[in-house]
Amino acid sequence: MKVTSSEIVISAVKPAQYPDVNIPEIALAGRSNVGKSSFINKILARKNLARTSSKPGKTQTLNFYIINEVLHFVDVPGYGYAKVSKTEREAWGRMIETYITTREQLRAVVLLVDVRHPPSKDDVLMYNFLKHYNIPTIIVATKADKIPKGKWQKHVKVIKDTLDMDKSDSLVLFSSETGQGKTEVWSIIEHYTS
Repeated sequence: MKVTSSEIVISAVKPAQYPDVNIPEIALAGRSNVGKSSFINKILARKNLARTSSKPGKTQTLNFYIINEVLHFVDVPGYGYAKVSKTEREAWGRMIETYITTREQLRAVVLLVDVRHPPSKDDVLMYNFLKHYNIPTIIVATKADKIPKGKWQKHVKVIKDTLDMDKSDSLVLFSSETGQGKTEVWSIIEHYTS
């Protein structure tokens, strides 16, 4: 997809605040600091549309971005961040769960994992949760530029094995530095949204 326009529409915490339009949505999930904001900025070719922060736990709401007036990206709060109270984490969990299990416009979830490390327990939980609800999942392994190309397949195998990945799901190596994987991610998103 050639992105000609993209902007944040609303930050929502409950269904009554979700945009009331019937266009496909792709949710973006991942643990804190996995590079979701960088991913959004790279894939939408915008410098600072999504605020990046070295401080994890920046996103605390469901952020709806409209792209070309035909698609929403929905950035959900990162999980697995310890410096937030248990109550707050549970509230985020409920907010994410409500969105994912009830939103009819949701077509797929992009689950971002850091290619340098095996998926965390939280990544596995999130993936299993999505599979439980039969939600198509696109695994995006971020920070591909941080490991040598010769080791990519070894890392990909670790991700697939750790998640016990469903054969119907795609895995894309991505770098927000080099733009690697951008075209591939778009073609998978278009497959789910067209």
